[in-house]
Amino acid sequence: MTTSRQTVEAVIRKQISSALGGGRGIAEGAIPTLIFTICWLVSHELKLSLILGVLGTLIALAIRLLQRSTVQFTFNALLGITIAAIFAARSGEAKDVFLPGILYNGGYAAVFILSILVGWPLLGFLVGSVTGELTAWHRDPGIVRVCSRLTWVLVIPCVLRVAVQYPLYLGDHIGWLGTAKIAMGWPLQLAAFVAMAWLLSRDSTPVNAEEPQ
Repeated sequence: MTTSRQTVEAVIRKQISSALGGGRGIAEGAIPTLIFTICWLVSHELKLSLILGVLGTLIALAIRLLQRSTVQFTFNALLGITIAAIFAARSGEAKDVFLPGILYNGGYAAVFILSILVGWPLLGFLVGSVTGELTAWHRDPGIVRVCSRLTWVLVIPCVLRVAVQYPLYLGDHIGWLGTAKIAMGWPLQLAAFVAMAWLLSRDSTPVNAEEPQ
């Protein structure tokens, strides 16, 4: 029986592709923000913008259901715009549509940075989910190093979003805030994935190079 040499980089590439849901999953995740921001910039009608953002996501969800395909990505988008709508509806201010995203990015960055500092980078658990042993990867310093680098790459977009969007939020610059959210959304995330792809393209870190006895 022949076995192929599996690498950490190959494992993580596969897991990231699955997590994103391909181009369609990426597009579905951007629907509510794109619709809300464009509608608000044109009409300055908070209620209308929220309704259209939710409606666009529901249409994408209905298409998924009709096709009997996974609804994970549209459901996540629907959850996000629903939370945003609740924040904005309670305050009556359009800028609060963006507050959950700012809080999410800040919390996401904090958790990921902490995981690196304590030596358990969260990207390592992607490896564990494939190997079937959630923490076994931590015994290999090579895997820990690779996963730490990749986790830093994911942190950078979140830090940049907070650094740019929070001052705009405080200044009530809704137009600029909406523009920044779109510009720093998937384009910035995709840039991070390009950087990750470059790191992963080297295929140099074996998975389970030494099996535990």
